[in-house]
Amino acid sequence: MKFSDLGLSDELSCVVADLGYKSPTPIQEKSIPIVLMGRDILGSAQTGTGKTASFTLPMIDILASGRAKARLPRSLILAPTRELAAQVAESFESFSSYHKLSMALLIGGVSFSDQNAALSKGVDVLIATPGRLLDHFERGKVLLNDVKILVIDEADRMLDMGFIPDVERISGLLPRMRQTLFFSATLSDDIQKLGSKFVMNPKIVEVAPPATTADTVAQHLVWTDLKSKRKVLRDILRHESVKNAVVFCNRKRDISILVKSLTNHGFSASALHGDMTQSARLKALQRFKDGEVPLMIASDVAARGLDIAGLSHVFNFDVPNHAEDYVHRIGRTGRAGKSGRAFTIAASKDDHKYVGFIETLIGKPIPLVKIIDGRVIDADASANVKTTVDESAKGAAKGSKLVGRGRIPAIEKSADDKLTELDNTKSITETSKPAAKIKNHNRDDELPSPPDCSGNTLAETGHVPAFLSR
Repeated sequence: MKFSDLGLSDELSCVVADLGYKSPTPIQEKSIPIVLMGRDILGSAQTGTGKTASFTLPMIDILASGRAKARLPRSLILAPTRELAAQVAESFESFSSYHKLSMALLIGGVSFSDQNAALSKGVDVLIATPGRLLDHFERGKVLLNDVKILVIDEADRMLDMGFIPDVERISGLLPRMRQTLFFSATLSDDIQKLGSKFVMNPKIVEVAPPATTADTVAQHLVWTDLKSKRKVLRDILRHESVKNAVVFCNRKRDISILVKSLTNHGFSASALHGDMTQSARLKALQRFKDGEVPLMIASDVAARGLDIAGLSHVFNFDVPNHAEDYVHRIGRTGRAGKSGRAFTIAASKDDHKYVGFIETLIGKPIPLVKIIDGRVIDADASANVKTTVDESAKGAAKGSKLVGRGRIPAIEKSADDKLTELDNTKSITETSKPAAKIKNHNRDDELPSPPDCSGNTLAETGHVPAFLSR
């Protein structure tokens, strides 16, 4: 099937062809005709399947006729993070090159005056994070009673980040007679119940089972000990043909440590996390996209909305605490039909539990590999499967528990270089000081972990109160 067969205009079909897209993905094939009909949608597709184009392309054709008035956008796309909102804006600009449609991007970390100037001219498409949009509304800089199309993107992420109250408030400011496109990575019962608040008589579009991983991503699991994690990562980076890669860490503090460690060993790496200013985040992303820096060490702020053409690898330096985050992380590679590889490095007792949750969610075990003389070896190819990564880890599995087809090595508490020792010393010193005031953050940004009574953050202690787990 061709894009022209979906009912798109000749101009838009030409744009798509010029950009190198030959045929629509399943989510695009199912969604585009429904959007053009004016129906509401409850849509679900795994990450990397072209979900953004499934609503931006038909929106461009629908909005081609008409003109926006000052401060009265004709359509609204809500995204949970700055990166995802910027990614949608980039897609819209690419697809609308043959159309005279205006667009404004409202995200935190950017000047209000520049955004106000765009709104005052009138915009056909308004792309925003919930917090920043409400900031503009409360200042009287934008009115929402002329919105004909509402898109709620990554609704499950909105729910996780606590943005649903803001989304409900925004929805209440829109006309009742509108078209709503509600997209999520999954369509669980909770998500469908949530979606029913926004859509009317929707068409359900689901092209993949919930929480499935793309077949284009080759997954690998390495068991090691805490002392050897960085060495394992370096060995894999040297052995694999890594064109570019995103390395995910669970804690923002560990990101800077890992960047310094990799840099000291001759690798070119940069950081990306929620505590960086928006200008720094955009600069880091652009350098990564341009190939100036092949390694991006990131928090889960990059797990969604980061679309790098031809990303060859994803590394989970830390096993994600939430199984769904694993699917989104490795979904950064193997996109648009291209192949990719994902490595997960597990090293602690908690990782035993988290790996189990992931394998239960995706419905299959993650293939084990081991590192021998710096080379990545498929553990299943060996009759005697070991989980040690080098000679120093021999015997670590003694007395360990079984995990799938491997074992958890003995946990090593010492650091592998002076960086961790210095950081640990700094942490001990900091805990003896009075607690610092928590700085203000934008509502649409990544929030810091709340402190516990010991002075450490919950993310650092690994302890989560029961009421936060509900």
